[in-house]
Parts: sequence; structure tokens; C-alpha cells
Amino acid sequence: HLQMEQFEADLPRVLERAAQAGVRRILTVGSDLASCRRALELADNYEFVYAAVGVHPHEADAFNRRVYQSLEQMARHPKVVAIGETGLDYHYRHSRAEIQRDVFRRHIELAGKLDLPLIVHSRESGREVVEILGRNPLRRKGVIHCFSGDEQMLQNCLEMGFYLSISGIVTFPGARNLRELAPLIPAERLLIETDCPYLAPVPWRGKRNEPSFLARTAAKLAELRGVSLRDVARVSALNAHRLFSLGGVDTAPKIVYPIRESLYINLTNRCSNDCRFCARRRSYYVQGHNLRLVREPRAEEILAALPQLGPYREVVFCGLGEPFLRLDVMLAVARRLKAEGVPVRVNTNGQANLIHGRDVVPELVGVVDALSVSLNTAEPAQYQRLCNSRYGREAYPALLRFVRGALEAGLKVGLSALELPGVDLAACRQLARRLGAPLRIRRYNVVG
Repeated sequence: HLQMEQFEADLPRVLERAAQAGVRRILTVGSDLASCRRALELADNYEFVYAAVGVHPHEADAFNRRVYQSLEQMARHPKVVAIGETGLDYHYRHSRAEIQRDVFRRHIELAGKLDLPLIVHSRESGREVVEILGRNPLRRKGVIHCFSGDEQMLQNCLEMGFYLSISGIVTFPGARNLRELAPLIPAERLLIETDCPYLAPVPWRGKRNEPSFLARTAAKLAELRGVSLRDVARVSALNAHRLFSLGGVDTAPKIVYPIRESLYINLTNRCSNDCRFCARRRSYYVQGHNLRLVREPRAEEILAALPQLGPYREVVFCGLGEPFLRLDVMLAVARRLKAEGVPVRVNTNGQANLIHGRDVVPELVGVVDALSVSLNTAEPAQYQRLCNSRYGREAYPALLRFVRGALEAGLKVGLSALELPGVDLAACRQLARRLGAPLRIRRYNVVG
């Protein structure tokens, strides 16, 4: 809320610090007609600032037809990218609950009329917020700002198509519940915010918040989600672009892309499986990278696209397809990487020998260091139901033979299984022990 009086004395310096911290786009959000007008002035004066217009639930008692008409007029400004903030606040109850609910519905109506996303405030009102949103569906959806609800609200909002935005609260010592829920938000639905001048993250808690402090919230999220700060920045920027059409993000398809301290190579979008849980059913984006290939890259193109490899601990053949479908290209690139002393890993469904009609493991020795194989279940029939391999009942036994052969050849092999309904993870662990390979349990809906 950069239009608030707390920023009148030093706004240019606040914006300069934001740019130095890597904040490239700012959305300043109105709470009544006067603050909406000031937000629009800021958006007019600064190219990288955008505005949202709405009446906060604290001010709902002052809402009337004239206010609605004024909001609609302002919302047609080209720099207005959302309606809000609006919603319900039952903590202070500065406005009557029934008035808050009516005003919330009017904001939803306006968002739908203008095809703009909604910025939703919810405090001690999660159940009713979900109910009202469910009864008044929007095409463009929106974001639950400063999310602090429970897991049921999180799941309900995701099912409705809403984004969830995390503020500096996640750094507060008492925010244990939020820290447990933050990793459950799919990357494609995650946003971060300041809500400045409020909710400054630790170590500035209690002081005036400002956009440059966003980096501290992002760093805490990266820690909780097991990714890098760069990953969180990329994901949140892409999601802000998707929801608010802010621009300034790279959406070009990637054949080489970083996540955490690893560099990934996207060889193909084809796969011998059609898994019912595959991320491609939702999106071709993984941790903010567009992996939808226009065409499959040649070895020379991949090598030309590789950055300096010093910062990366390994190179992984992965993407949203089965790398072994392009074995020759994979081996050609891997040989060059190995010549430079770079560890090479392949993420695979374990059906390489079926794909090529021969044992390919000997071809990997000395070229590939490690394999990550998606085990997914300990039951062959369940594997076929979950993964729908084109090889049918042959797929799972072939996977196990491939794992045994790779281990016998001296390759490092790691197995993975998803937390899916009906999957016996204890049986997966027992099978992994019998095979002699470690098993990683992956949370469903968390990709990359």
C-alpha cells in the first residue's frame, strides 16, 4: 500500500531500494476511494507500478452505489490490474458482518464484469470467504492475500483456482502453522507480498514494511520449500504475470534450466507412460520454467545452450518427458559433460530397455553417474493403473530389471514414490531395501 501516508516522506528512496533488491514490478492496492485514487496516481507516475482498486472490509459500511460506480470507472484505467482488496475480516469487525458479505459479493460482481482478478482479504473468516467465492465463480479467479488459513482452506482455494500469497508473517516465530502449509502450495499457485507498511518480516518486525523486504520473505519460503531464492523469485514473478498481466518475465521454452544447485536438460516432451498424476496434465511449467518444446533439440543446440557449469553440482536429464527416448542425444551430451568432469544424472521411468529392445545399461557406464527412477508403487497392477505404460504389464518388471542391472553395473540409483491415495509406501520402502537403493517419498503436486 505505497499510497499510504507512511511513505509520503521518502517514497523515491523506498522505490530505489526495491529496485536494488530485485523487485521489478509493484502492485499497490487501494482500501477506500481516496487510497485508490492515490494508487492510480502512483501507477501513472511510475512505469513499474500498477494498481488495484477496492474497498477493504474495514470500510464496508461506507460502500454504496456511488462508491461502486467510482470503483468501476477507476478500474477501467489501463494500469489497474485487479479488484481489491476486498473480503471479510471478523477480527476487528469495523464493519458489520452482513455488510461485509454484501460488499464482498459486489466486488466479485465487478471483477467478473471487467474480467479482472480479485485480491481477497480473509481474517478469521476463511469458511465464509470460501463459501462466497464458491457461489460466485470468476473466470480470472484471484489471490488470497496474506494467506494464514488452515489446510482445508488452502485446499479449497486451490480447487477453486485461486493463488495463495505469503507475506512476512511466515518469518514470525509464532507462525508455525503457516510454515507447515507454505510447502504445500503448488509452485504454479504461489505468490509473495509485503502488505507494506504492515507485516514486516523478521528482523524488521514491528517496523514499517517496504518492497525491498520482500527478499527476506522469499528467502524463508525457499528454505521451507527446499528450493533456491532464485527459484522462488522466478516462480512468483511468473505467477504475478499470469494473474495480473504485469509482463517482464521470460516465458520462452527452455531446453536447459536451473533448479536449486542443479542444471536440467529438457530433451523431449514424449513419454512411454501417461501417468494420471503427471504435471503435464496441469501445466508445462516447472518451477517457473516453460518446458513445452517447440521441437526436440539436437545435441549441438543443447551444448550451445549450456551456461558456465561451475555453479552447478550436477547436470540432470529430465524435463517433462522420458530422456531415454532420445538415448543417442543424451549420451552425446553426457560424454561432453563427463569430459569436463561434471556429474551426470538421469531422471527416468526405468523403461529404457523396453524402449530400445536391448539392455542399454552397459552404454551408460562411464557416461552417466546416477539414475533417479520413478518406482511409484510396489504393485505391478497398480503401477499400470497409475502410469498407463504403453508396454502394459511388461513395464513394471522391466523397471525392476533395469534398476538391478544399473546397480550391478556400479551406477548410483535412487528410487522415488509419490504420496498418492492407495499407494502402500511401506511396501515401497521394503522393495527399495531389497533392491539395495534408497527411496525418496515425494509429495504429490510438488514438481521440480
